Amino acid sequence: QAQLVDSGGGLVQAGGSLRLSCSASGRTFSPYIMGWFRQAPGKEREFVAAIKRSGSSTYYADSVKGRFTISRDDAKNTVFLQMNGLKPEDTASYYCAARLTPVAIPTTPSAYAYWGQGTQVTVSS
Repeated sequence: QAQLVDSGGGLVQAGGSLRLSCSASGRTFSPYIMGWFRQAPGKEREFVAAIKRSGSSTYYADSVKGRFTISRDDAKNTVFLQMNGLKPEDTASYYCAARLTPVAIPTTPSAYAYWGQGTQVTVSS
């Protein structure tokens, strides 16, 4: 079974930056699409960003567009999320996700089969 390990979370002040990373185990694991979701206490898991193989297409939630940038290294089965201009409302546990086959709607949790353990991002005001 493939494993996803996400990392890079931490505590930052508003306006600061963090870079999250997520690596998939196994040399033969090659996700068609990888993405990031986040979940705050008492809230449902929400879509943040996603990227197709080779970076051919990217998707962003309106709330993070212009501040976050998703990228991936296909050779290393790794996806990154550069988060700039962080706001207190960005505080959540962030989870990376992966899907092996094409999907029409890449913005819902049900589209993904593999998940990381989550990394906490806390933004103080």
